[in-house]
Amino acid sequence: MAAIGEKRERLLWVDRLCRWGIGLFFLIAAVPKLFDVAGFAAVIDAYGILPDSLLLPMAVGLPVMEIILAVGLLLNRLPCKAGVAALLLVFIAVLSYAIWLGLDIDCGCFGPEDPERQAFHGLKTALVRDIVMLLPLAYSFWYHRYRYKFQV
Repeated sequence: MAAIGEKRERLLWVDRLCRWGIGLFFLIAAVPKLFDVAGFAAVIDAYGILPDSLLLPMAVGLPVMEIILAVGLLLNRLPCKAGVAALLLVFIAVLSYAIWLGLDIDCGCFGPEDPERQAFHGLKTALVRDIVMLLPLAYSFWYHRYRYKFQV
């Protein structure tokens, strides 16, 4: 029985590391965007997806949503976990669209600090990073189900 308890404890810590890692990443990515809302709105505008009237609300709303979801992920709230997964899927779709169009823009992932810094290469890197972030999130969903399925 001790071996089962140890396994559950290890699985719990892997889940925590997955959630905390992604949660901290989202917090670190969100905060700089709030300090330069106009710059972040310009980065969003470069994608050419939203009308001008929605740029500023999105530039404020997206980082706020990222912070709320990140805190919920740190606190192991299942709806926030699902929200992070949905947001990652949206990011993947937008980045894929930008790469497909051949846009040479900053991804905007960490705010508008330097739009020319990594340009097109940054979009591909951001796309791969977002896809990879789905893996620990998938583990966390699996663990959530596992934990309740085998509770005594």
